[in-house]
Amino acid sequence: MCGRYASSRRPEDLVEEFDVTATEVPRLEPDWNVAPTKEVYAVVDRPPRDADGEKDEAAVPERQLRALTWGLVPFWAKDPSIGSRMINARVETVAEKPAFRRAFERRRALVPADGYYEWYATQALTKAGKPRKQPYFIRPADGGVLAMAGLYEIWRDPDLPDDDPARFRWTCTVLTTAAEDSLGRIHDRMPLMLTPDRFDAWLDPRRHDRDELLGLLEPAAPGRLEAFPVSTMVSSVRNNGPELVEPLPLEDLPDDAPLYPREHG
Repeated sequence: MCGRYASSRRPEDLVEEFDVTATEVPRLEPDWNVAPTKEVYAVVDRPPRDADGEKDEAAVPERQLRALTWGLVPFWAKDPSIGSRMINARVETVAEKPAFRRAFERRRALVPADGYYEWYATQALTKAGKPRKQPYFIRPADGGVLAMAGLYEIWRDPDLPDDDPARFRWTCTVLTTAAEDSLGRIHDRMPLMLTPDRFDAWLDPRRHDRDELLGLLEPAAPGRLEAFPVSTMVSSVRNNGPELVEPLPLEDLPDDAPLYPREHG
């Protein structure tokens, strides 16, 4: 799964990176320990509105950078707290599961990140007798933005009046797949990342063909991502700062934790 990631880039940089056309953009503080239910950046394509405020579904969509809550709340949900359990959607079942099927057909997103964290269960034990989990930071090897494939939904709060601007809740989820071989030593799942040549097709809300959309989703090729151990400070959501993505000195690494070339450079 993908349960934590880092997102420190400025919105202006994301606007340029993803060719955002909307003039209004949100501004979130840099976050090196993004956790479920936090507000996160997401790139979406939305139908433009005409002079009467009606959506023009046939027109070229407008690309927007939005702040969404991480944890998708399906449109049919009675209780929005379900979103805390919907932070990831498995690519193997995303097109069929009721919680994600409609969003997969109509509301796809890109969730930009610096990289994401996963935890490896070592043979070393904590004071409580449980396996010590060593966190790793996994990011694009070229230092670029990790564009995670995502979905978003718009949930209508039935308890709020029509004129309340908070009546619509925008939420998102990140798609995951089986980890490629080298990263699979850390965790068996990883977020799906999209390359720039597939951004337009993935985001376009006018595309609904299931097989075509699934064909856009391929695991990252070996070598696209690098991984290195980081401090266990990231395990607490209370900790936040650029020090969380600093490589851990080898002498602080449990003996059986995986090693990667990054640690020797």
